[in-house]
Amino acid sequence: MLPSPNGSTISFQLAETVPEVIGVSLRNRRAAAEWLLTRRELRSELCVAVIAAGERWPDGGLRPAVEDQWGAGSLLDILSAEGWAAISPEANAAADTFHALASDLAEALTNCASGRELITIGYADDVDTAAQLDSSMVVPLLQQGAFISG
Repeated sequence: MLPSPNGSTISFQLAETVPEVIGVSLRNRRAAAEWLLTRRELRSELCVAVIAAGERWPDGGLRPAVEDQWGAGSLLDILSAEGWAAISPEANAAADTFHALASDLAEALTNCASGRELITIGYADDVDTAAQLDSSMVVPLLQQGAFISG
């Protein structure tokens, strides 16, 4: 997993109130979708919240991160295509946004504000890694304070 301080904070807070928390990115979105779809077959009432974490400004305020919306949308795009019902308008908008740039995802990640910032401070490899769509079959599941392979 690539580090995400705000994503980690949200994940740990969620784990206090929901049964399961998984980590999803562009790299493992297909594996995560398959994991969720399998769980839904077992529990038709399964409800899922997909959260685009964003980042924090140095003063503690929230900084929206479009790449997190794309990641969330990439998962929702698959779930929608597989017939997952009751997807909110906001979730559909995230899926549509991902779908609009999916053919040139690496370019979009390289040129968005966060991508440019990471490249400038020496993390171009992380940006390249983040753009590897469906390259990982691992679904990180938060259990007892750590992500394990789900």
